[in-house]
Amino acid sequence: MNKIWLVVQREFLNRVQKKSFLIATILIPLIFPAIMAALIYLAKEQQKNASQEVIHFVDESGLINESDFKKFALRKFDGPIEDAKRAFSESGDFGLLYVPNIKLSDPTGISLYTKVNPSPSDVSDLESAIESRIREEKMSHFNIDQKILDSLKTNISIQSINLSASGQEKSTDTKVLFGIGMAGGILIYIFIFVYGAQIMQGVIEEKTSKVVEVIISAVRPFQLMLGKILGLASVGLLQFLIWIILISTVSSLVMGYFGLDMPQKEMMEQVANANEYNGNFINIITTLSELPVFYIVASFLFYFLGGYLLYGALFAAVGSAVDSPAEAQQFMFPITIPMLISYFALFTFILDNPHGPISIWLSIIPFTSPIAMMGRIGFGVPTWQLIVSMVSLIGGFMFTTWVASRIYRIGILMHGTKVNYKVLAKWFVMKV
Repeated sequence: MNKIWLVVQREFLNRVQKKSFLIATILIPLIFPAIMAALIYLAKEQQKNASQEVIHFVDESGLINESDFKKFALRKFDGPIEDAKRAFSESGDFGLLYVPNIKLSDPTGISLYTKVNPSPSDVSDLESAIESRIREEKMSHFNIDQKILDSLKTNISIQSINLSASGQEKSTDTKVLFGIGMAGGILIYIFIFVYGAQIMQGVIEEKTSKVVEVIISAVRPFQLMLGKILGLASVGLLQFLIWIILISTVSSLVMGYFGLDMPQKEMMEQVANANEYNGNFINIITTLSELPVFYIVASFLFYFLGGYLLYGALFAAVGSAVDSPAEAQQFMFPITIPMLISYFALFTFILDNPHGPISIWLSIIPFTSPIAMMGRIGFGVPTWQLIVSMVSLIGGFMFTTWVASRIYRIGILMHGTKVNYKVLAKWFVMKV
């Protein structure tokens, strides 16, 4: 155990003391706020200097009202559409809108002529304004008062309340739970890939530099592999925590500098303002306040570590078997298939039906549980399912570590060998 701890210390200190670690740990969290600041600045400048695009229009139906178009400056062209096309082609204006003499029951034939392809939002704004005018004309035709129509509109907001077996009630919001599940699943997927690749790269570098031959003389291959995995896991956790703190702090400063509020603060202010009261804000804030934050964070850390250790052992085995990252590609795809399955299932099954049989099984199988369980965790997972999932993940880590160690003990000392699955199987059963 002492030797494993020494390897963990060595891996941790080697990574943490590198300039690349310091740069990545400090620079990456600053990149996101910097991008945010740049986008906010550009948006403000664009809004400040923006001028309305000019659209000429030929209206044979008499429907168009220039005041209905907020985004564009409309200028009426008196004359046939062919003359309007010629005049537009010689101008530097944005577009030409043609509204023929249409029937209200079948308003077809409306066209927009532009010199460049318009954006979907531009077309949508024009369509909305014309649709509103046609709706008004229809209401006028049928003598329908707008106030009557407005009084018929009813907004329904169903409050979701979780009722426990003991009778305790808790407000929930599926959108908030959806966001938590999606964010947790995606983060675990990314981190396992990133830090798993670091393990593989580190093993390959030590193997090719022959440093490992010196280390093996004092440490057993299994101890070296386990120490390397645990050491990089601690580096990943440290880096992750630093990123959270830095990104949160710097983002708050950036938003404050531009006179903007963080989403949480904005939400609180809108709820506090009686004139802008909205039941949806109350729902969201109540849900956030009642979420078991410690439970969710603790689950995330467990499944992050469990998934990382499970896949890290396999990445280490691949790194020990090859002499370069290019050779490792043939073994990477089979390892990552379960992760890809759980990632796509996160959006296909899990977030849509977190309590369905497919979601349950994916959250129990150790190779898919890190991502699948994080997708379900916010929706509430029965205790027995969580225990079975955690136990199976620990068992899966022990199994992959055992399999990887049997390949690692041989492969780490092999050089110049053409490796395939048959060779890996031979190393696995070989007695040393």
